[in-house]
Amino acid sequence: MTGVTYRTPNLPAYLCYLPFTPTRMSTPQSSSIEENEIILGTGMGPLRFGATMDEVRTLVGEPEEIEESDEDDDFEHQAWNYHEEDYLLSLYFDREDDFRLSCIETDNPNMRLYGEAIYGLSVDQVKALMERHGQTTPELETMEEGAIRLSYEKSMIDLYFEEGELQFVNFGVFINDDMEVQWPK
Repeated sequence: MTGVTYRTPNLPAYLCYLPFTPTRMSTPQSSSIEENEIILGTGMGPLRFGATMDEVRTLVGEPEEIEESDEDDDFEHQAWNYHEEDYLLSLYFDREDDFRLSCIETDNPNMRLYGEAIYGLSVDQVKALMERHGQTTPELETMEEGAIRLSYEKSMIDLYFEEGELQFVNFGVFINDDMEVQWPK
């Protein structure tokens, strides 16, 4: 399964392309809660959607790897990959929006959503968390390789489960009904 690439179906083509590399993570290391907090439509920790490449570089440094979109992709984009000790952080920038940060993907074992640790939770536990915060219309899909994708289209988030446990999350800037990007204030 390693190396399979998914494009998040609920996000516009120019926002997120998923390098799906399932791995079992080690025991979570201590880190700042705020640094790992996913804020839907806004970003994660200090990373805010709409940030320029230079702003992101100042916050997290040079990426270990930069992936360019394929020629046949509808929208040109770059993915910056940061390979941390026990997780991957991928940041996506698209040309249409002047290469501003528009999507984040992580399998950080310390990631949080609505103030709660979510890595390793079951589909039902994540659904319950989302319901407690007014997110009641998910889409559930079993991928070809057996992974499960739980999506909340209005919230621009896809959560991926393997062997019943949340392994990684892909989330992006909000898009309105007219397909216009809604950068956070």
